[in-house]
Amino acid sequence: MATVPPESRPRSAEELVAEFEQERPARKLSPRVSAAVSVVCASLSVFVLYAIFFPVAKGTQYYLTLFLAGTLPLIFLTHRGTVRVPALLLPWRRGDRTAPADGVPDKAAVRHDKPGWLDWLLAAAALAVCLYPLLEFDAFIERRQLPTSLDTAAGLAMIVLVLEACRRTTGWVLPAFCASFLVYAYYGGLLPYDWSLAHGGFDIDAIAAHFFMGTDGVYGVPLNVAGTYIVLFTIFGAVLDISGAGKFFIDLSFAAFRGSRSAPGRTVTAAGFLLGTVSGSGTATAVSLGSVAWPVLRRAGYGKEQGGGVLAAAGIGAILSPPTLGAAAFIIAEYLRESYLTVLLYALVPTLLYYLGILLAVEIDARKHHTQPVVDDEPTSALRLLGRFGYHFLSLFMIVGFMAMGLPPFRAVVYATALQFLLSFLDPKHRMTPRRLYQALAEGSKSVLPVVATCAAAGMIVAVVTQTGLGLNLASVIVDAAGAFGENPTVTLVLTVLFAAVAVSILGLAVPVTASFIIAAVIIAPALLELGVATHEAYMFIFYYAVLSEVSPPTAMAAAASAAITGGNPMRTMVATWKYSLPAFLVPFAFVLTDNGAHLLGTGGLWGVLWTTAVSALAVAALAAATGGRLLGPAGPVERALCAAAALCLLYLEPVAITAGCAALVLALGVHLVRRRQSTLSGSTTGENPQADTITEGQLSS
Repeated sequence: MATVPPESRPRSAEELVAEFEQERPARKLSPRVSAAVSVVCASLSVFVLYAIFFPVAKGTQYYLTLFLAGTLPLIFLTHRGTVRVPALLLPWRRGDRTAPADGVPDKAAVRHDKPGWLDWLLAAAALAVCLYPLLEFDAFIERRQLPTSLDTAAGLAMIVLVLEACRRTTGWVLPAFCASFLVYAYYGGLLPYDWSLAHGGFDIDAIAAHFFMGTDGVYGVPLNVAGTYIVLFTIFGAVLDISGAGKFFIDLSFAAFRGSRSAPGRTVTAAGFLLGTVSGSGTATAVSLGSVAWPVLRRAGYGKEQGGGVLAAAGIGAILSPPTLGAAAFIIAEYLRESYLTVLLYALVPTLLYYLGILLAVEIDARKHHTQPVVDDEPTSALRLLGRFGYHFLSLFMIVGFMAMGLPPFRAVVYATALQFLLSFLDPKHRMTPRRLYQALAEGSKSVLPVVATCAAAGMIVAVVTQTGLGLNLASVIVDAAGAFGENPTVTLVLTVLFAAVAVSILGLAVPVTASFIIAAVIIAPALLELGVATHEAYMFIFYYAVLSEVSPPTAMAAAASAAITGGNPMRTMVATWKYSLPAFLVPFAFVLTDNGAHLLGTGGLWGVLWTTAVSALAVAALAAATGGRLLGPAGPVERALCAAAALCLLYLEPVAITAGCAALVLALGVHLVRRRQSTLSGSTTGENPQADTITEGQLSS
């Protein structure tokens, strides 16, 4: 592959996202097959929207059977049977694909990847197996306790097809997890009865019937969420994108921040947050944003790794933030039997703390790396953009507004989608013509295909865990392991939470965010609940660590994709991303370790929310100083160590710990001022001119 010369134009977000998609397991279909798939996907979107207002008479399982019949066969046509390692996500294996001066990797010639005879055969088998229950649906449901041989064969075929679809979309790890749980379901009855993991055991007929004929397994809560909430939000995101909202969000962010050398970093952070409402994916947001924002960051003086870190942190923050969050948030609402609006409120304060950490890190880096303001050749007023295109925010606000009025989330997002459709006619360039509406409907269902495979496979794990009691048994093992280090309840809780964080992080390195959350929710959450952690606190803790796996070394996809764009070293980019997103790793500890921490999830009254937010914000500031190495000026090792200790104490949110944290922070400032004064008096330098540094700070603060 030839390297793009420096004079080549930077590629648009659409082009780079297209390359990102091409290097994933998804195929680049020929025009004829692609058109056929689009027709099916658009028809599926229409069916989903119709079912919102006219529910299927025979119930949820009947609807999910139809939904799976429309999605599972498409996976075998749209995704390759051989999952290759994406070159874009592993830039250290790109050979001569070095990043050019514009920071955008070269684009290979695209060849159409037609499905083979095996793919068509699997698609036909999937369609047949999915439609099999509909032949005699009522009788099919009634004989779930005594399945026929044909029922068992169809159930086993469904299990194999779902695992293969999951392998094609996510790789080998999640199907291997599922297979191991199936083996446990079958052979668990052969374990010694005094083992904590032993259970009664299930035969082949019971396994096939349980996973295929009931409301657990394939047709469980995860697939129900994918077939209702998630697909509707992907349709909404497609309408937003095609109607010009994505471009507006980026343009507004660039127009809003200018004039200081920290403005480029602020711009990327704001644009990542806004763009995430459209993409719904941390990695895709980082890629989309990077093609536009990296040239700006480079002109401002950001290094390749630092720029990639900002891009990845901003991208992943998008799926931690209201009003859309990530797909796992819908499953939280379903598990808690709470409204989705309640889950949004849980995420509000942690989101503010996350972006506070990024903005403080950006300010520190602007001083540390001497970045420069970037002046647009054709500046555009942010107020002018808001006045002309600010209507794009209305549909986002109305999602929350509709839910606050008592509407269920799936109706709220449908009404918001309809509103965005009408608003698109205010912009002649992006009005939703019939062709664009068709494109949005097709893209909405096409985007949900990998999620369907993941949720159907994860549903089988949930079924095994609940039916065998594995979750409670493993919870006891985790708690006992933490209790082995001491009988103090606080120590046991801290160690259990730490073990849970490590377990979810490791799990998230191998499987998608949605799957890692589902697995951890049924296996790890009971350990936290056993120690008195509230259910919503445990689920939100697991949610954050599942999402953060996308920026966790050594397989951080968002950071690797950003490194591919900037041409930076992937591992150094991952470390930089980790530094920017560190508050998101530590804040979840705050709301599970103490009763006061629950206020960070919006519970316990307004005063409790305010004071815990203020203390946590101070902790995030101390953490930014420790990781960035700067207070009023460059900070030494002593100040940084004191700031780190202060952050940890403050996040414990108990009076004694808060007092100790404030004392450590005051001591850090005192040591810093004394050392700074001594440095000024002696005329020595620490790599920066203290006087110049003070002037720069004044300029930036103004």
